Amino acid sequence: MSEAGDRRWHYRRSLASRVALLTTIVVGLSVASVSAATFAVVRQQLQSSMDASLLNRAHKAAVGGAIAEITAVPSWVIGAADVRIAVIYADKQPRYSLDDGPSFRVGGPELAVANGSRETVVRTVRASDGTRWRVVTVQAGEDQALMLAQSLEPQDRVLRNLGSVTLLFFLLGVLAAGIAGWQVARHGLRPVRRLTASVEDIARTEDLTPLPVEGADELARLSAAFNRMLTALSASRDRQRQLVADAGHELRTPLTSLRTNLDLLSQAEGGELAIPAAARAELLADVRAQIEEMTTLIGDLVELARDEPLREAVVEEVDIGEVLDRALARVKRRAPLLAFDVTSSPWIVHGEESSLERAFTNLLDNAAKWSPPGGIVTVALHDGVLTVDDQGPGISPQDLPHIFDRFYRSAESRTMPGSGLGLSIVRQIAERHSGSVVAGASPSGGARLVLRLPGSRVELGVPGR
Repeated sequence: MSEAGDRRWHYRRSLASRVALLTTIVVGLSVASVSAATFAVVRQQLQSSMDASLLNRAHKAAVGGAIAEITAVPSWVIGAADVRIAVIYADKQPRYSLDDGPSFRVGGPELAVANGSRETVVRTVRASDGTRWRVVTVQAGEDQALMLAQSLEPQDRVLRNLGSVTLLFFLLGVLAAGIAGWQVARHGLRPVRRLTASVEDIARTEDLTPLPVEGADELARLSAAFNRMLTALSASRDRQRQLVADAGHELRTPLTSLRTNLDLLSQAEGGELAIPAAARAELLADVRAQIEEMTTLIGDLVELARDEPLREAVVEEVDIGEVLDRALARVKRRAPLLAFDVTSSPWIVHGEESSLERAFTNLLDNAAKWSPPGGIVTVALHDGVLTVDDQGPGISPQDLPHIFDRFYRSAESRTMPGSGLGLSIVRQIAERHSGSVVAGASPSGGARLVLRLPGSRVELGVPGR
């Protein structure tokens, strides 16, 4: 199975099964390590105990000096009934005691002890019948050595029994770990399953009611984060519904007026109604005005619907001083009776040029709409701060917190053209460019709107504030 296939198999398993499997593996490895260590320690202790006993017996037997007589009696006579005893001569084969038992092939280490080259030798050898024996050889006088051999069968039997018990303990431990891990995973993940069910229910019913949050653990933090997401989603849906409702309300008036005017014109064309030429011209002008108003409103709605951040493809370095010049030229054509006092300095902003021009135009149009004929609109652009002052009546304190809301229109503005979306678009464009816009009072008593955009100076490339 490939590595990608292994990952797919892993993620096809449930979280509870993965937790249970991981718990089983960890416990199994722990039990296996403890069992292996226990087996090794017991084996080493048994071997060391046997070696010490054999060496102690061999030294005591060799001290007596009557080595030749040892082989003439059975081992039990000298208190060594569980071992085989042999005397090894440097130039002869070993001579065993009278006990029946297997013989051993004498090797170089035992002969080295007999000729005095080594003092003792302890090793495991196989006898003539294939059994394993632990053999100890010590010096026992000139050119001779005493060899004691004890069978390893009792020790091997003990180790086999220990191994069987250890294996059984390992299997039971793994089984118990698997069961315990599964139960812990099921009960521990129960809150996760409840949260999953709640989220699935929200996705199915679209009911954005916040989830209950209990405790302060990671799951509670996840639930709280999900609730914040639900709150933001609910607010976005409410704004969308409000936008649709407000747009429908704003479109209803020009559509009704447009339909009425078109009905009158169609009746006049059919001869059903006689309309003077001046009235006909007035109706056509009204139709054009309504169409322009609807076009502007639809354009504003499209702009407000763009909640996504600026895409990299449309972001470029924009000199907003040049953008301001183009916006001023457009507004001057629409407001020929006003004077514009303008001071500006170059300022580079990373953003969308068409959106910035739209924001500047809306600010200037707002000032032109409220300024009296012959009035002066003061415009200043320095270090990325655009300030627009008009000589109108100003903004009342009750209207000031709402002038950037969608479709908000003060009582005085309801008799004037507009949809109440212009300043909302300015705020949205400012936020998309990491800037801000605020409203206040100008020194002349009118309204002051201040738009701030981060950027850099053209001359020195100094980062903006």
